Amino acid sequence: MRSNRPFLFVLCLGLGVAPLGRVATAQQPAAGPSAAAPGASPEAAASVAQSPPGQFAPGVLTVIAPDVDRGDAFSVHDLVAIRANKNLQWTPSSLSKSRTLYEMAASAAFVQDVYCLELAFKPLRMIEVDVPQPSGRLQRKRIWYMVYRVRNTGAGISSSIQPDGTYVTAPKGAESVRFIPEFVLSSNDRSGGERVRKAYLDRLVPTALEPIRRREFSQGRLLPSTEMPQHELKSESGRAQQGAWGVAMWSDVDPQIDFFSVYVRGLTNAYQWSDPQGAYKPGDPPGAGRRFTYKTLQLNFWRPGDELEEDEREIRFGVAPGQGALYDSPEGVAYRWVYR
Repeated sequence: MRSNRPFLFVLCLGLGVAPLGRVATAQQPAAGPSAAAPGASPEAAASVAQSPPGQFAPGVLTVIAPDVDRGDAFSVHDLVAIRANKNLQWTPSSLSKSRTLYEMAASAAFVQDVYCLELAFKPLRMIEVDVPQPSGRLQRKRIWYMVYRVRNTGAGISSSIQPDGTYVTAPKGAESVRFIPEFVLSSNDRSGGERVRKAYLDRLVPTALEPIRRREFSQGRLLPSTEMPQHELKSESGRAQQGAWGVAMWSDVDPQIDFFSVYVRGLTNAYQWSDPQGAYKPGDPPGAGRRFTYKTLQLNFWRPGDELEEDEREIRFGVAPGQGALYDSPEGVAYRWVYR
């Protein structure tokens, strides 16, 4: 919002999941899956190496390592479809009450195998192209876009419950994964103390694809989100850095946006679920009223320019100084993993 402009000029993304309510706000390591630590700065995420000559326009490639957490593979829930039937409550004469179906449906454990992909991206940029309109005429539009690479490094974890009831995990990546991307650019601006609810879903702008490719990836191919799921990501190891290169695009973005985040879903199959109190009624189909959230990468950005002369060089990766609350994030956090 332009009300923040004085401040800015002065300063010039089955069942069984992570424990409910957990929001990962941890710092990600520079490379490779490992335990998390607090906060994630732009410097911690950025690679110092330039893009390979002859392939990309100059720019620093930011690499977000896979985030694999033991909690993503295990959760505990009541089986509400059983617990809602009070007729199943009874006290057996020859068995422990805890062995009845009703009691066993309380705090049941669920496990799943989880994988996570590596994301690398170039600076968020803009390009102007002519876009066909329903009238048949062309309209000049400014397209915001992000060129990225997604790679299967084999990061993952398997989980199991032993006969004695203990929960065990072990490293286990996916040999092959298909990335089904969802990139959402969401405003974090405030107006009158209330969040400005503007969000833009990545969509293919055909007339922008080739100009972006020529600018960013002249000797290769960029996959739009509509084609990325067709590409199979085989597990890579060692010095292999192949992966698949894609581009996310957003059109008609409000030029007054100052603070925003890009949410990336599809990098991992980790998710959470909950059954709100009273949402399930006896006789409902299983799972009725259930709510799901999915592990999502949140990339934070801000721009100190204005709406009159939008300039891609004004876009900064990270949380604007002193504005962490706008991103629902601690100060200095450039990215984090959340469930949403």
